[in-house]
Amino acid sequence: MSESIRVMYPEEKVNAKIAELAAAISEDMKGEPVKLICILKGACFFACELAKRITVPVFIDFMSVSSYGDETESSGTVRILKDLDSSIKGENVLVVEDIIDSGRTLGYLLENLRSRGAKSVKLCTLLSKPERRVVDVPVDYVGFEIPDTFIVGYGLDYAQKYRNLPYIGIVEFD
Repeated sequence: MSESIRVMYPEEKVNAKIAELAAAISEDMKGEPVKLICILKGACFFACELAKRITVPVFIDFMSVSSYGDETESSGTVRILKDLDSSIKGENVLVVEDIIDSGRTLGYLLENLRSRGAKSVKLCTLLSKPERRVVDVPVDYVGFEIPDTFIVGYGLDYAQKYRNLPYIGIVEFD
């Protein structure tokens, strides 16, 4: 089976949305520093662009959390593959994710991070599929709400391909 990619959101629209999200985050933080936690691998492109536009001090750490493997559907089992390098106790934490689908992974992760004594924990995602939600996850900042389609680009992949596309595209299988 081969696939092709159709543009859903062009690069210019993605960049404008990221600037809008960064402005809202900067305003909400009221000058306080934020620890941006990038969820690897998918959120790395989004997190870097977002961090460049946030006007309050930003500290970055990374986590790798998975419930997918190489599949297109969540297995429902969440695993932390890479944990934070430093404590978040007393920090304003901003979890940055590429996409929220079922909410299982983020629901687990947010609960885990809150238990570590953060001052605040907020969630920012570039893409959200609300109709797929199984776990009600409070999302503070959403770039785009999208229908239940399989998408790639801007860090999102299909079997590790297409992460480097500068736009969000829909995967169409031939």
